[in-house]
Amino acid sequence: MNSTEPKITVVVPTYNERDNLPKIVDLLAALSVPNVHVLVVDDNSPDGTGEVADKLSVDGPIPVGVLHRTAKDGLGRAYVAGMSKALDEGADIVIQMDADLSHPTTAIPAMLHTLAETDAAVVLGSRYVPGGAVASDWPWHRKALSAWANFYVNTILRLGVKDATAGFKAWRAATLRAIDVESVQSNGYAFQVEMNHRVVRRGLRIAEVPIKFEEREEGVSKMSLGVQIESALVPWKLLMGRDPR
Repeated sequence: MNSTEPKITVVVPTYNERDNLPKIVDLLAALSVPNVHVLVVDDNSPDGTGEVADKLSVDGPIPVGVLHRTAKDGLGRAYVAGMSKALDEGADIVIQMDADLSHPTTAIPAMLHTLAETDAAVVLGSRYVPGGAVASDWPWHRKALSAWANFYVNTILRLGVKDATAGFKAWRAATLRAIDVESVQSNGYAFQVEMNHRVVRRGLRIAEVPIKFEEREEGVSKMSLGVQIESALVPWKLLMGRDPR
């Protein structure tokens, strides 16, 4: 490993993902991207995901760190904790991706190339730019809801991106510091929107590369009514300059 290569930390929040986690680590290792580290943020999963992560930290194919959290208090909180730890540990680039295999690891080289070759502050893995796609097995009403959510957010906040609720992103460490990631309060999809809003508000640029989004392979989705309500309200709070809390 060339020590001059940027340190890339992939932050993966987990809750009951013991079947998917080893697959993700193997897929990341197979990319042959130098200096890739994984940081698992486990919210005290009752299925033993934390123990699986600990085992991977010992004998995984690439370096794996584990942040054990005692409470399950939302995806946004898990990402803030993981990103903050990644920055403290010297990451140059932080990639956020879900543990359910819905985000294709094969898009990471293109995301990293865009960061390296352009002035983009963050690169989104986007379902809605040419070449991107939502899961083929999504029912029509879910496709419609996703498209509506992006239209809704962009109408209110004018983010200028096609996939405003995307959860697969590659961040420059400097961008996360500039937007003060540790102070972000939103959860769920609203977390993604608030992070984008902070980037745009500071005059920084968001780039998008196409991805084919897949339905999760194992386990169950964790989208609650509370998360949906928060997602609807937060753009208005951000527009009015209020803390989303």
